[in-house]
Amino acid sequence: MKLKTLAIVCSSYAVGAFAFAGSAMAKTEVDFWYSGGSKQQQLMTTLITEFNSSQNEYVIKSALQGNYDETYQKLQAGLASKTAPEFVLLYSSQAQMMAERNLARDIRPYMDSTFNFDDFLGSFRQQVTAKDGQVYGLPAYGTTQILYYNKQVLAEHGFTDKDLSTWQGVAKVAAAVTQKDAKGNTTFYGWEPMWGEDNLIDAAFSNGGKVISDDGKTILINTPEWITVWDSFRKWIHEDETMRIHHGGQGWEYWYKTIDDVVKDRALGYTGSSGDQGDLDFTKLGATTQPGWGNHPAAPQAGAVSFVMPKGTNDEASKGAFEFMKFYTSAENTARWSMKTGYIPVRNSVKQVPAYQDYTAKNPQSLIPLKQASTASQDFFDPTKGKIIDALSIAADQILIENIPAEKALKQAAKRAQRALDRANR
Repeated sequence: MKLKTLAIVCSSYAVGAFAFAGSAMAKTEVDFWYSGGSKQQQLMTTLITEFNSSQNEYVIKSALQGNYDETYQKLQAGLASKTAPEFVLLYSSQAQMMAERNLARDIRPYMDSTFNFDDFLGSFRQQVTAKDGQVYGLPAYGTTQILYYNKQVLAEHGFTDKDLSTWQGVAKVAAAVTQKDAKGNTTFYGWEPMWGEDNLIDAAFSNGGKVISDDGKTILINTPEWITVWDSFRKWIHEDETMRIHHGGQGWEYWYKTIDDVVKDRALGYTGSSGDQGDLDFTKLGATTQPGWGNHPAAPQAGAVSFVMPKGTNDEASKGAFEFMKFYTSAENTARWSMKTGYIPVRNSVKQVPAYQDYTAKNPQSLIPLKQASTASQDFFDPTKGKIIDALSIAADQILIENIPAEKALKQAAKRAQRALDRANR
């Protein structure tokens, strides 16, 4: 009798165990591509683990990419071969290009009555909402580039962060703190702009520059507002040698080399992402908003890095993608992300999270990106599917790396960009 009872119990246990295993195996896999620095990777891994453990329907399978551009390029190949993931992290301009090409899912059908999209910061909502009302992405975090500097070195030379409020002021400070050896080689740089066109575009916007005329027909990147700014950076880097850039390498290599120069006392400061805050020591460094140009107010770009759900992927898995996106963007988790990484939180209700209130009170530099975002320009949307940005990127490398005068580089860039814009407007 005992043996029979035991057999029944064992059999029932086996069936239960098999049912449990079957339930676990039945989870729908959801592929996700993203990129980011070490702090972002750590927290993203933590959040994915927490989400996967919090429910029994979906399991997020993440794949780390080299950077946002690599993610976007790989996504294009994935869409062509029908191997795209259910969701990805992209810059707002990349998300807009996906929407323009009708490659992104409208996420409104996934939003139920409990999902308060109006709680997201208005500027970020606008960046993922088309004119027809389609919502083609969900803001994950905000990003903008700000200034980081060595507080002690700045003070020792008689300056404060107010002296960094214009680019002319930054150049003056850079010249004063730059050190050279007996042979005239620079051993300590005054400033290090970040490689690429973004810093230069920000500075041009802060000089009143525009990419395209208001009627959408004419490229304006070879106007005096642009040439003056871009050639000033060329001069500071190649002639004065008070500034420099790191370029090339794998993934974010150039970015970390730039940060290392400031952290390891080889440069006064640099222009970097708000997301760098998670890797910096603010007992040594200070942060401030990007400068204006002359009498013009500062107008650098601020954008949302957004979750985008490509079309053509598994419908059931896409439901799981949105469930994770909803989990990730809760007030508590957007606060965690901002505190850990320095990126801008996406929800207004973050201000009601006690941990975030305490953190910003103790770490006032964390509010600099929010301050800048309130007056910043929206990330430029390229109506030519990236051709204008490509032209600006080529010109930036010619100026920053090859020492080609800005007037020549931007004239060539404007011709390429104008051809692309004319085709797009046909």
